[in-house]
Amino acid sequence: MATDGSPGFADLGLLTGQGVDTFPFRRELSLRPLINFWSGDAAACDGGSVCASLGDVVRGAIARAPELMQPLKDVSAIERHQDVVDALMAAIFPPASWDQAYVAALVPFDLVSVYETPAFRRALLDDDRHVKGFVNLDPENMRLARLRFAYKLVLERVYGVHIELDYPLIITVPDPETGLDRHFSVAFDSTFQDVIVVGERPALSDADLAKLQGAFFDVEPLLRLLPPERFRVEGFTIIRAVDVTDQEVLSSIKRDLIDRESIVSHAKFGSLQAKLRALFRRPELQLTLAALDGSRVLILSYGQEIEHSCIFADTSHHEMSEFLGTVYERAVKNGRPIIIADLAATPDRHPIEDKLVEHGTRGLVVAPLHYQDRVIGTIELASPRPGDFTPMHLPKLAGILPLFAMAVQRSIDELNTRVQAFIKEKCTAIHPTVEWRFRQAVLDSLERRRGDTVDGQMEMDRIVFPDVFPLYALADIRGSSTQRALAIQADLLSQLRLASAVIDQAHREKLLPALDELRYRIARHAAQIERGLKSGDEVGVIGFLRHDVERLFPHLETFGPRVRERITAYRDALDPRLATVYVERRKFEESVNRLAEAISSYLDLEEQAAQGMFPHYFEKQKTDGVDYQVYVGASLLEDGSYDPLYLKNLRLWQLMVSCGVALRADQIKDRLPVPLETTHLVLVQHAPLSIRFRFDEKRFDVDGAYDIRYEIVKKRIDKALIKGTSERVTQPGKIAIVYSQPGEAAEYRGYIEYLQSLGYLRRGVEEVELEELQGVHGLRALRVTVDTKHSTVGAGSLATLLETSKS
Repeated sequence: MATDGSPGFADLGLLTGQGVDTFPFRRELSLRPLINFWSGDAAACDGGSVCASLGDVVRGAIARAPELMQPLKDVSAIERHQDVVDALMAAIFPPASWDQAYVAALVPFDLVSVYETPAFRRALLDDDRHVKGFVNLDPENMRLARLRFAYKLVLERVYGVHIELDYPLIITVPDPETGLDRHFSVAFDSTFQDVIVVGERPALSDADLAKLQGAFFDVEPLLRLLPPERFRVEGFTIIRAVDVTDQEVLSSIKRDLIDRESIVSHAKFGSLQAKLRALFRRPELQLTLAALDGSRVLILSYGQEIEHSCIFADTSHHEMSEFLGTVYERAVKNGRPIIIADLAATPDRHPIEDKLVEHGTRGLVVAPLHYQDRVIGTIELASPRPGDFTPMHLPKLAGILPLFAMAVQRSIDELNTRVQAFIKEKCTAIHPTVEWRFRQAVLDSLERRRGDTVDGQMEMDRIVFPDVFPLYALADIRGSSTQRALAIQADLLSQLRLASAVIDQAHREKLLPALDELRYRIARHAAQIERGLKSGDEVGVIGFLRHDVERLFPHLETFGPRVRERITAYRDALDPRLATVYVERRKFEESVNRLAEAISSYLDLEEQAAQGMFPHYFEKQKTDGVDYQVYVGASLLEDGSYDPLYLKNLRLWQLMVSCGVALRADQIKDRLPVPLETTHLVLVQHAPLSIRFRFDEKRFDVDGAYDIRYEIVKKRIDKALIKGTSERVTQPGKIAIVYSQPGEAAEYRGYIEYLQSLGYLRRGVEEVELEELQGVHGLRALRVTVDTKHSTVGAGSLATLLETSKS
């Protein structure tokens, strides 16, 4: 507990023995209340009892020392009659606990001891017999507390009014042997204090008493209604102290570790170490924390610089492999604390443990930090003295481990949050499968820039995944460009007809040659659009209508109600946002969006199941249809675990999903405003390739000149023709499996036969050769037809099939 000069703590050395100038009640040290106890209560004991016998002894002793009945100006009278006082104090200080108890008799409402146990003297008194240390109240509240306790005594002893008053006081004092803070909970007992009224007793009405009881903490009414000079306190105060160091230190550590920077601030880390020294009573204890972050070990200790409030920037970094065979590995592996009485006496030490001994470590505790049933780090307590740590410290250790585990986890979480924010800034959203590599890249960059933190100026390393297998598939809307052009054509013709109706009616109302010329131009544009839509026609026609036709509407409205009706019809037909006729285009776009969304949603569900079978990278893109890319390989996974079985699994899954996509597209076709048909393609790549993340475009691309061929094929394959024909390889209701190696065809023929047996595909396989694409030749394709009438195609995925097989 930080007490030196800290606000909220009062130095008892400044509060003791300050006299009537700061405390308004007159106090007199007296043993009379205690003597009266022996003369009265003890005298009432049954004759012949031990109590009665003691009372007789005490009364006889008091008869020989009458000055003890008088107020005592100093403690000399007590010293002169020590044996008598010892007998009197037996009522308060039980002999059985004399050496262990922390008890003292004080001058009333002062902190000067006149009689105390040896333990109290050693721990809590200075050379002038004043209670020393810091109390957990500031000076002003300490002054008010003394006043309130005095008035509580006055009201109880003089007016018979009981007041509930409780101050949980903690005194913190350095241990005389170790110099470490010890904390004592103290309670004051006023049993042997009397209140003497000086002069006439101040009168209090029932209303006054009610007011004082209801607002007792307000001392101004007390001072006014009960002037301190009208009362004198006589007797002594009993103070009892209980060592609560462990509880206070644990509570203080809990409060400290709530702070976000508790372990990544030099001052706060030092404060935690000081409190652990107090808790374990080890003045030379050294604290070290370690966080496990992937293959890295981040080590934080008091001796190093801590200035960035970041567990990565403020720690020394090591590889986990460095600690194989050490006490640290054993603690993490066993999940339990390890206590070493003397590290120097340990045989077969690891080189890391040798270095600890060289730096003076003898006693050692290494304990794992658990969070949600996994080890996230370790805590190390070291001492230069052998035997400083024993199994007796395990209960205290158990109390702090969860606290430090939460602090370490919070710091790791904050580091992850910073890294994630940086990754999202540089790379947007990253697929969970490869997120580890981006995090590693950020931390590797930080490693080279030691002392820096994650910020927007930092540049990340190149991120490349070598030897990954790509799987590409496409579900495309057949003739979408033609359908879109027809929709545009229909909307433009509709708008031109509406414009012609306005101008025709206006010309009938007023035979103006200019209007007849405008009718001619409208008809010419309509005839041109009917012959076919060319590039620029849409913009040209809309520009013509707005500048040459619509700008005349305000004047033409004055030609009469029939013209106004046609202008209103024209305006009502326009889309409010686009200010053009947008009926057929809206139907087409709605159809495209609904179809693409149905396919995309289906792919998302199936992708979740596929990730459960084996992690892989997945990305999809919605345009006029949906295409998606899968990458699978050892380099994508942090642990590097991979087997070719998973590539085969994903290829089969991809083919089954293509069947499911075809089925859903067929089912939704008749419910669309514009019936649309889809074509389906799977591109097979026999050799692995490398992919690199492009930070400028925030996406993955192939890395290397040879692999560019794959990207070229992806971009052009859906337009490929069967060699010697004008027929595209992609056709509605069919799946085209494009490949270049005979082995790929053999593999996929096996998948096709399997899916035909399940009813996903119809019997028969077409094998075709494709026309040469620009820069790419030798491509072939297997073409199969999806059985959209067969119910089992509805399963649509390998995951569902496997679940069905289980049942």
